[in-house]
Amino acid sequence: MKRFAQLYRELDQSTATLDKRAALIRYFSEAPPRDAAWALYLLSGGKVAGARRKIANTRELREWIGQESGLPDWLVDDSYDQVGDLGETLALLLDDPTEAAPDIALADWIEQRLLPVANKDVEVRRAVIVGAWRTLRYDERLLFNKLLTGALRVGVSQRLVQQALAELTGIDIARLAQRMLGSWSPTPAFLRDLLSPDELPGDRQQPYPFFLASPLESALRAEAEPAGSAEEDPEDVVTPDIVALANDPDAVARALGPIDDWLLEWKWDGIRLQLLRRDGDVALWSRGEERLDGRFPEIEAAAMALPDGTVLDGELLAWRAGEDAPLAFTALQTRIQRLKPGPKTLADTPVRMQVYDLLELGGEDWRARPQHERRAALEVLIAAHGDPRIVVSPRVEAASWAAAARLRDEARDRGVEGLMLKRANAAYQTGRRRGDWWKWKIDPLTIDAVLLYAQAGHGRRSTLYTDYTFGLWDGDTLVPVAKAYSGLDDSEILALDKWIRAHTLERFGPVRSVRAHHVFELGFEAVNVSKRHKSGIAVRFPRILRWRQDKPMTEADRLDTLKALAR
Repeated sequence: MKRFAQLYRELDQSTATLDKRAALIRYFSEAPPRDAAWALYLLSGGKVAGARRKIANTRELREWIGQESGLPDWLVDDSYDQVGDLGETLALLLDDPTEAAPDIALADWIEQRLLPVANKDVEVRRAVIVGAWRTLRYDERLLFNKLLTGALRVGVSQRLVQQALAELTGIDIARLAQRMLGSWSPTPAFLRDLLSPDELPGDRQQPYPFFLASPLESALRAEAEPAGSAEEDPEDVVTPDIVALANDPDAVARALGPIDDWLLEWKWDGIRLQLLRRDGDVALWSRGEERLDGRFPEIEAAAMALPDGTVLDGELLAWRAGEDAPLAFTALQTRIQRLKPGPKTLADTPVRMQVYDLLELGGEDWRARPQHERRAALEVLIAAHGDPRIVVSPRVEAASWAAAARLRDEARDRGVEGLMLKRANAAYQTGRRRGDWWKWKIDPLTIDAVLLYAQAGHGRRSTLYTDYTFGLWDGDTLVPVAKAYSGLDDSEILALDKWIRAHTLERFGPVRSVRAHHVFELGFEAVNVSKRHKSGIAVRFPRILRWRQDKPMTEADRLDTLKALAR
């Protein structure tokens, strides 16, 4: 535990990527395989506790720390509000033991102490956790608490861990990423196979890591601002001036060059999917690294006619035969929640796969070939296949960026989100590598909504209220319609946080209800009818566009206005 706690401290205190990677390399070169496997799992987003493996919930942890520290509940809650992180709060409220306990391996803490008490009676779980608090010093106690809360946020992405392992072992990072897709168990055997330089039988069962597009605004920001002038990641903040550039074909041309260098397609609003036709079988994998066996049997049946050794990348959409546009994304959600859909579901919500890339053909990896070559072979393959359930995503033909911009303006009427721009000579890469795939989305739909609730954020914003819930008028009542957390700059966040603390009406755990007053303009991609939401409406990808301090809350939009936009 001490070795992993030291790694956690180094990662938490460092802001330099190279330093973080060096710390990861040192750890994985020295740690025993059992500990290293669990460290890999945790740093990649895995959790020890979960919905099916209850070890301690936040209420129990706060109650137990109050009993052990002798502090009243209100002081524990106030400490948590000030610190912003429960694991850190729990660690701070107890003194270190007078004598250091013998070091126990990370794997032993998890496998021999925590996992055996999962879902046991409260007395059993409490004894193990409180016993650990009494014997661990601060650094190990903090890490132990992070294992309980599942909040191991330390500024390390899964890709950074993979980069460290690739540098340590010499194995290609794409192979490591592929082997880590899907569900896996943190065992020495998995770690051994992950770091094997040989091709393993299991490699044939895994999809390729997905290549992800970046917002075109990122390219436009780089064109408009000197290198290093932007303080925030362009993925996080899109200012009105950058939005204006996205509507300027000349700005797009300056950033991307001649349109003849690019392949244009529609950007579909569905489920990103890889279809694997290998070794006489078919597997469907979502971008969320979940294998979707049995959920879309019509696609699996259609794929059986593809040549063995074929891997396709595309979008799964709910689409009725004979219609010009797909159904709303909410229709597709009814399918993905059913592990084995019945005849009525299959008839009411048929699906198709819009394929836009060929990753493997005849068992040969095609990802390094240029986009135009992969596309040409894909069109031949799907034409020969001839099944309407698996079709090629059509090219969008435009003679200029101005013509492309006019087509983009039609996107919402077509049931799509905008255009995909793919460099014709680009290879299929891994992850979000900017430069070759851009998504040129249409301007968002907007509403003016009232702030109703606030919750503390995460990471560097864990001590500030940065997660907000907004409402619209339904008669004389404000009804919650959307949650958003991005779009404000640091000065606005600080000002709003101060106002929230001074105008809290009620507390519901970590959530504060505030006095209805402030209006914000929200942007979102689409609006769908939803039976799961109290408002009857679900918005896609809401974000804050601006704080409307010029507008009183009585002039915020009404729920009927939003419903009129719903598909």
